[in-house]
Amino acid sequence: MPRSSAWPDKILALLRAGNPAAAIAQIKVAPSAAELKALEKLLITRQLAGRWKDVDQAIRDNIQALSAPRLHRSP
Repeated sequence: MPRSSAWPDKILALLRAGNPAAAIAQIKVAPSAAELKALEKLLITRQLAGRWKDVDQAIRDNIQALSAPRLHRSP
């Protein structure tokens, strides 16, 4: 069974602390599209989706960017 990452929880903690700018900065350097999808799912399950419009947009933009076949982050 794969271990779940703590990354989405850390981003959620930034948002709850009232620091969406720091959360967006972390979203832009997300480790993978899977992590972003997990964050998106976490926001939906906690009924927080739509609360921070700019955060939602950053998540969508970066999922799309990381899902593109030629774009990836080098190690």
